[in-house]
Amino acid sequence: MGMGSKMEGPSTPANRRDPYEVLSLTRDSTDQEIKTAYRKLALKYHPDKNASNPEASELFKEVAYSYSILSDPEKRRQYDSAGFEALDADSMDMEIDLSNLGTVNTMFAALFSKLGVPIKTTISANVLEEALNGTVTVRPLPIGTSVSGKVEKQCAHFFGVTMSEQQAESGIVIRVTSTAQSKFKLLYFEQDVNGGYGLALQEDSEKTGKVTSAGMYFLHFQVYRMDSTVNALAMAKDPDGAFFKRLEGLQPCELSELKAGTHIFAVYGDNFFKTASYTIEAVCAKSYEDTTQKLKDVEAQILRKRNELRQFEAEYRRALARYQEVTDRYAKEKQSVCSFNLCYSYYINVYF
Repeated sequence: MGMGSKMEGPSTPANRRDPYEVLSLTRDSTDQEIKTAYRKLALKYHPDKNASNPEASELFKEVAYSYSILSDPEKRRQYDSAGFEALDADSMDMEIDLSNLGTVNTMFAALFSKLGVPIKTTISANVLEEALNGTVTVRPLPIGTSVSGKVEKQCAHFFGVTMSEQQAESGIVIRVTSTAQSKFKLLYFEQDVNGGYGLALQEDSEKTGKVTSAGMYFLHFQVYRMDSTVNALAMAKDPDGAFFKRLEGLQPCELSELKAGTHIFAVYGDNFFKTASYTIEAVCAKSYEDTTQKLKDVEAQILRKRNELRQFEAEYRRALARYQEVTDRYAKEKQSVCSFNLCYSYYINVYF
């Protein structure tokens, strides 16, 4: 998604249309269908390709706004149940196109990002168009190997991963890390009917320990990751009850399955001013069966404990409410007794 050439807040269309209508989808559309529809329309109406067409810019914003609703499971649920009124449009996260910002606005974006404000960015139209035209250079990335490199800002390095039937059945993981803590995106492209590549999936890098990383999982079983932002939001909203949300950050990763053949991935430089250093690797799940099973066991334990905490929180809240009720009554009774004592003392002194 993008916000044109200005570094502004969320752009809400004046006359909002049904997001499903804007993206030519139905309410039964899958997450992948939503992403595919958005990518095609965003590329079609991108400001870089329609500099002389102001209508395209407005359509681009409308597409971005619609995607911001349907791509978020909670916002989509709220919209499906009660329409736009259920959404707090002013708080919606939007993405900016760094390639379309001036130097001053880019500096402001970099400053806010450094201060911890999450700045979402979109992929430049040039990269998407070159991929769609099939004019990009694709380097081989054999499964079981890794490649390191540096990619310029708003540029991408493309890699081809070839899978055998056995590897496709076992599943693979594509992972990118940066010990320099660079900001980047991991992209997956599908073969287009015209011979090029259309963007299908993307993952933004996140800081984990002393590195930034992003991964895509093409497996036959669910995989989870711990999202630290969920814990941070819980702490900000309810510091006293944040303990119960400590495990809510365990979220399922987006999964897809790939058939045997060659698949195209890319590392996109998402830094504001400098190149992004990275290492990309392709791993077959078959090589890590023991570790995978141990990870599944730990995830299952965390999920059970999370359910226990949810039940305990409800019990705790009821006990806390009861405690508050009793302490309030205690304060009132104490005040009442004190009033009786004062009143009794007054009459004793006056009449006796």
